[in-house]
Amino acid sequence: MKIAPLTPDILAGSVIAVPPLARQEGFAIDVEANRRIIQYIESGKVSTLLYGGNANLYHVRLHEYESLLRMLQQEVSAETVVIPSIGPSLGIMAAQIDIAKDFDFPSLMILPTRDAMTPSGLATGIRNAAEAYGKPIVLYIKHEQGLQPGDCIKLVNDGLVSAIKYAIVRDDASEDDYLKALLEGVNPNMVISGMGEQPAIIHMRDFGLVGFTSGCVCVAPALSQHMLEALNNKDYALAEEIRRLFFPLEDLRNTKHPVRVLHEAVRLAGIADTGPALPFLNNLEEEYHEAVKSASFELISQEKALLQ
Repeated sequence: MKIAPLTPDILAGSVIAVPPLARQEGFAIDVEANRRIIQYIESGKVSTLLYGGNANLYHVRLHEYESLLRMLQQEVSAETVVIPSIGPSLGIMAAQIDIAKDFDFPSLMILPTRDAMTPSGLATGIRNAAEAYGKPIVLYIKHEQGLQPGDCIKLVNDGLVSAIKYAIVRDDASEDDYLKALLEGVNPNMVISGMGEQPAIIHMRDFGLVGFTSGCVCVAPALSQHMLEALNNKDYALAEEIRRLFFPLEDLRNTKHPVRVLHEAVRLAGIADTGPALPFLNNLEEEYHEAVKSASFELISQEKALLQ
């Protein structure tokens, strides 16, 4: 595992993959299946992994958090960056920080919450968390009702933030007053587009964001990485060609459920058995499996056709 601090070069050099977390019956973490997922992603030259919403770390058991971090540290290659998540509740976050301090992860991401919070109170809690961890953390901005741009800027200016995952969904990604306000005080080379391939071109070309996260990269890692390289080379026509290949699977994620569809897509594509979904989620209904399987295999086929 690469333990160097997060830098703009690291954020720009790889798609930030957001994998599911495979579990056995009974919900124990499946080390072998997660190893297969990690190695599959790494085979596409993707070298940054972010374990958060797709892994359902919102509901991870505290007693298994240490073993989860140990598995992630041991199973990735020496050049792979891993960012685990903490929270979203204050008490769980504090306990997870105490555990994470015994490991060498370059940063932790704080999961977003809408529950029992005020924007200024949330900013104070994040400040306290980063100070307790002793390293800058990753902000995850998902709702306008959460952290406000001014609070984010203060946290960045005080050296408490390593990166920002920006994921507020817009009907038109080019019209985004929140993102514009954020970038008035934050260098875009530390802000990541956080909603997969779909808004990545607009975010990187028009707003100057440094890279993007992806769930579908877990199905077609080399293809997603090729899109990032096209964007870095300002080859927007190629990036758009690739982006459109992700539409069928992303449309299923958007209409059914992003986490549940990806969980099944990785299994149905034959990458690894992801097992049961951790409650409070449930596995995707079987009636949608064929559509997810077809979209996943088509994406893999398009990856091979474009890159071989």
